[in-house]
Parts: sequence; structure tokens; C-alpha cells
Amino acid sequence: MEANAFSGIDKKEYEIARAERVLTPALLVYADFVRRNIETTIGLLGGDAKRWRPHLKTAKIAWVVRELVSRGVGDFKCATTLELLTAASNGARDVLVAYPVAGANAERVRQIAASFPAVAVSTLVDSPAMVAEWAGGNIGLFIDVNPGMDRTGIDQERATEIVELAKMIRRAKIPFRGLHYYDGQLSSLALDERTSVAHRGYDQLMKVAAALEAADLPAECVITAGTPAFPCSLSYEGFRTARFHHQVSPGTLVFNDMNSLRQLPPEWGYRPAALVLSRVVSRPKPNVITCDAGHKTVSADSGVPNCRVVGNGNLAPLKPSEEHLPIEVPEGSPAPALGELLYLLPKHICPTVNNFDHALIVEQGKIARLGRVAARGRENPLILSVRNPSG
Repeated sequence: MEANAFSGIDKKEYEIARAERVLTPALLVYADFVRRNIETTIGLLGGDAKRWRPHLKTAKIAWVVRELVSRGVGDFKCATTLELLTAASNGARDVLVAYPVAGANAERVRQIAASFPAVAVSTLVDSPAMVAEWAGGNIGLFIDVNPGMDRTGIDQERATEIVELAKMIRRAKIPFRGLHYYDGQLSSLALDERTSVAHRGYDQLMKVAAALEAADLPAECVITAGTPAFPCSLSYEGFRTARFHHQVSPGTLVFNDMNSLRQLPPEWGYRPAALVLSRVVSRPKPNVITCDAGHKTVSADSGVPNCRVVGNGNLAPLKPSEEHLPIEVPEGSPAPALGELLYLLPKHICPTVNNFDHALIVEQGKIARLGRVAARGRENPLILSVRNPSG
């Protein structure tokens, strides 16, 4: 799988004109590959863009949101108020804040929703204590179901408890939107095993949906699957004939990274659409070079190696420090020269994008524009008014 996952990556397709003029490290986003990945995803969904609710934790760039919207993708997931604001400001029609929020955070969600009345905004709840926060407003609620991720949500076996929570939402006169089910814990499994485990979970999820319908509280929408479970949701027959609207929510595959290319079937043809441009700055040992892409540039949250050098799979990235990435050069292999540019494919692109203020949007081998990473980081914690991100 390793060889297949990266065999189609040709460095020549990613090299950019006048790269020597670029300050490094830099985030490169390849417009043609972004569009290709979007079209591939919609195609896998039978041409129905409304079945896709991508998570904005990956792209975070207003230009990407507009590209998705232009192709009929109008529903999004996010985790922060800045991501919500970016989506609402750039054409989203429906945004789920897929994160439990309370207090000032909940007030900020309400404030943004009020400023964009044409956008349907919803959030997650997983306990009765959270419902009162949203009473009397127009913020919709999804019940968060725990498929075994064990970070939020009501255990999928507790259907009765989920039904009771839906009843409480209705009594509070809050729009009940449906169920949210993020099965990200399956990412480490091979595809066959991942699919088997995921389908058993979906069988239980269908029982929860049936219990809600029997209580006259049908789920309008059921959302499953980030990038690792995307193939599993696609192959689950029950979602094709369900009475609810089923959506998947992979976001990573807009850009792709080492992890996603290993997790998705290579025959689907997904391509890396975001790389980090870095320079060799030192050669501390005969078999080690160092480039300017430490873990403040290329996230190391998924472990070492945290990236792959495009066009030279023999180079082995070592443990990064904050601003430095040492790379081992195999014996007998030529070492890149000082100042040479390296194109790095991150292992985990989502937090890597979050390390940059700007992305260089590349078209046909040339830098076409500068895109602001509008949703990186977080809002001013004392913010009092809505701003409109652009870029």
C-alpha cells in the first residue's frame, strides 16, 4: 500500500516557477489538484454534492471554501468560531459547529448566526445539561453519538437516552437536526477491517435512527465519516435507502497528506494538493542535511517521519525541532546542496495548514495568488463584533 499510495506523485508536476524567490518555509496549494479532488469526491457520491459536508479544519482558506461552494458543496463542518465565520462569509448555506460549546463560545456562535441569517447554523449536544444553552433560539442541534472514539457523544448503544435527549430538544422548541457520528478511531485499521468494524457501528446507528422515528422524532440528517471512514460509509447499503439525508464529512481529502493517501483506495486517484516548500540550510553530518521546516511548520502530531520529500523517497526525515528538520541521506546517495529547495508532503496536513498565515495558490506551475489562511488559530477572545474574513 505504501508504494501504491505515493507512486503517482511526480515532482515535476509540483515544481513552481521562480521558487527561488519564495521565502521559506511556505505553504503551496495547487488549484488544479484541489479542483480535481473536489470533483473526485462528488463523483464518488454519485454526483450529489449535497451529500458532502467537509470539515474546514483542513483547508481553513476562504478561496477553498469558495471553490467548494462553486461546485455545489454548501454544507460544512467546523470546530471553531473562526472557521464558522470563514464559512459563513464565503457562501456556505449550512454550517455545523461539530464541537460542544458553552458560555461565551455559545454566545459567539449565536452572534455569528445572527449576522448571517441566510446560513443555517447548528451545533452538537450530548447531555441534557447542554440543551438549555440553546433554548429560545434558532441554532439547530445535532445529537453527538459516540461510535467508540470516546472523546464526546452518547454511546451508540444507549438509544433510549438519545431519544430522550431529542424529546428534550423538541420541548425546548429548538430545531432538532439529526445525528452526528464521527468514527475517526478506525484510522489505524486496514481498509477491509476498517470497513467491517465501521459497518457494525452503522448497523447500530440505524437502530438509533429507527428509535427516533418510532418516537416521532425522525432525524433530518445523519452525518458520518471523516476521511478514514469515507470508503466505509460509501459502501454501506443502509445509507443509500435511508429515510434521512445521509452526509459524509471528510475534509482532509481536499488537500490530502501521507495519512489520507494510505487510507484511501489508490485507484480513486486522489492527489496531494498542498505541499510545504523548504530550503536546505545545513549539513551537520555527512549523512544528514537540515531544512527550515521544523514542527512549527510541518506538524509532528502524527509521529516521525512527519513528512515525505517529494521526488526523493530515499531521504528520511528525522525528529524535527521547532524550526529545523534534519533529514537522513542514505549512504551512497547524493545529498541535496545547501540552499536547494525541497517539496515536502506532510503526514498530517490539517495542523500543518494551521501553522501558516498565507498560502501560495499555484496554477499551471506558477504562483497565481496569495490566499490568506483565514480560519487559522482562533478569534480574539474578547471579540465584540463580527469581522468578514476574505482572501
